[in-house]
Amino acid sequence: MRLIEKVWFNNHPAKWLLVPILLPLSALFWLISTLRRLSFSIGLSKSYQLSKPIIVVGNIGVGGNGKTPVVLYLVELTRLLGLTPGVISRGYGGKAPHYPYLLDEKSTSLEAGDEPILIQQRCQVPIAVGSDRIASAELLIAQGCDIIISDDGLQHYRLARDIELVIVDGKRLFGNGLLLPAGPLREGQWRLPKSDLVIFNGKGSPDSQEKYSPGIQMTLVATELCNLFTGERITLIDFIKRNGAVNAIAGIGAPQRFFDTLIAHQLKIINQQSFVDHHAFALADFNEFDDNIPLLMTEKDAVKCHDFCKENWWYLPVDAAFSDEDRQLIIDKTQIAIQSAIH
Repeated sequence: MRLIEKVWFNNHPAKWLLVPILLPLSALFWLISTLRRLSFSIGLSKSYQLSKPIIVVGNIGVGGNGKTPVVLYLVELTRLLGLTPGVISRGYGGKAPHYPYLLDEKSTSLEAGDEPILIQQRCQVPIAVGSDRIASAELLIAQGCDIIISDDGLQHYRLARDIELVIVDGKRLFGNGLLLPAGPLREGQWRLPKSDLVIFNGKGSPDSQEKYSPGIQMTLVATELCNLFTGERITLIDFIKRNGAVNAIAGIGAPQRFFDTLIAHQLKIINQQSFVDHHAFALADFNEFDDNIPLLMTEKDAVKCHDFCKENWWYLPVDAAFSDEDRQLIIDKTQIAIQSAIH
């Protein structure tokens, strides 16, 4: 974990030095973002309403909150409702030949970014990436999509939305509560009640869900492991019977969450290594790992390692899970948004 993240989330003593230095920049960040929001609210800047309903899945802080599992969940949910979903994304870390860029079966993470490739491989759903989310959404509508799910984009106010789902890390919550760069927040906690639903990824403080009502809880469920080299899929139970000890890497926003998941499933981690979010992996990153011990990684990391993976490399897919009551709440809000968009 980088020092600044330790200051944001772990109350590191370096806060006494770094926070006072960074607070003026946070004040400038607040001023610019406030003026930008004001520009949209008074009509100086225009939000664009698309012909199909838009669901925005975002957060008020830096990454690692669990947006991608929610996007995957919504893709399957909207399909069950008889819709043809499409996903738009910034495509962070990718460099496409043009924008908006429509992914196909040959697209790579170097072109589209890691998360869009993960979503495409898992769901086989139309995906368009680019900084202009309106252009990306219109491209998908032209492809026949009748509902658009935006992976991130909560602060992309030019895109009018029918539903806002804000994802919050139930453990880290809002860190020190300050705006970037002194803290991890893009917007203050005042933003949460303005959204349609706040989804807490894991358990947070006891009053979190009540304070930011409507607030619901999501858990991430892992049931199997997939081999990068062979494509073999094996249940976690069977894998643990074969291998009690593993190595592990994670290049995501909150890598410790991944390591804790492995430990919770009674896997002993011999050697673990964290990388920054969206890290561009190379074979040299794995030199210190023993090839005789299974190496486990996240699904997001795996999409960048297929070209040089080894036989003993595995990734752990996770799925978002909700209570029946909370699932119905998501369905109800989605159906209301669809009806509103139609009329």
